[in-house]
Amino acid sequence: MKIHRFLRPLLAATLLCAGAVAQAQVSVMLPANPGGGWDSTGRQSMQAMNEAGIYTGTVSFTNRGGAGGTIGLAEFQRQTGKADALAVFGAITVGSISMNKSPIDLAKFKPVARLTAEYIVLAVKADAPYQNLADFVEALKANPGATAVGGGSAGGVDHIALALLAQKGDVPVGALNYIPQAGGADTVTGIVNGTLKAGLSGISEFQQFADSGRIRILAVTSAERMKGMDDIPTFKEAGFDVEIANWRGVLGSIDMPEENYRLWVDRFTQLSESEPWQAVMARLGWEPFFLGGEEFGEFIQEETKRINGILHDAGLVK
Repeated sequence: MKIHRFLRPLLAATLLCAGAVAQAQVSVMLPANPGGGWDSTGRQSMQAMNEAGIYTGTVSFTNRGGAGGTIGLAEFQRQTGKADALAVFGAITVGSISMNKSPIDLAKFKPVARLTAEYIVLAVKADAPYQNLADFVEALKANPGATAVGGGSAGGVDHIALALLAQKGDVPVGALNYIPQAGGADTVTGIVNGTLKAGLSGISEFQQFADSGRIRILAVTSAERMKGMDDIPTFKEAGFDVEIANWRGVLGSIDMPEENYRLWVDRFTQLSESEPWQAVMARLGWEPFFLGGEEFGEFIQEETKRINGILHDAGLVK
């Protein structure tokens, strides 16, 4: 079929517009300050998606930290009218919503994908007197108020991990001196300068400081010893039956059209199987923990009940 020469520019413009719609700009809410786990998850996942050729359009990122992600997600919940709006969140968010009495309702968002899990480590100063986790728990039990422990947001996974450890070690949870930090680097600074006796964070945020000798990792919250960390025992091996992971995932906006939602679930499913993403997870020490679409939505509901139950049992939420 021949196309009249006067119609060719119109056809070209039409195809260009169609391509623009398919690769419309995506906005990604990162409800944390730059450099943390959520920030890395959002930026690295979109970069890997670009490298894999899954989505090669433009992406705009917004960092809005504070209150365990509830400030950024509250803003995201209020936003409407964007067909391709995503937000990163995770296990920390669930507890922070309850701790901060936030109006956020996770059930309103579109559950796109659960991407990774990162286990928590407890670390102390390199020359601290605690030789193992049991030694630290004994010190915590002897004087919990004087044993300041730093970590992420109040009600977050770090806080929950400490509360569970305290319960297993017969330490009153209400007596704990837990001090939320702005990020893993701040926690390390507190450990090194002595304002914190210990700190909890994800492996990726502490590993480099442990490798450089600034801190010493006593134990990890995984079920089994982590690959590449064969000398670090689990909490269970140390005698404290605690296992918890900091999972991270992606939500779609509350008014994301169904067609766009299905497209993003498919894109993140492809991402989870791509070589660029596998390389990112290996480099950052993240465990694959993929779950997409409605299955992820069911997981969020179950996790909300579980984490709120832990917070209630630990006395952190009344």
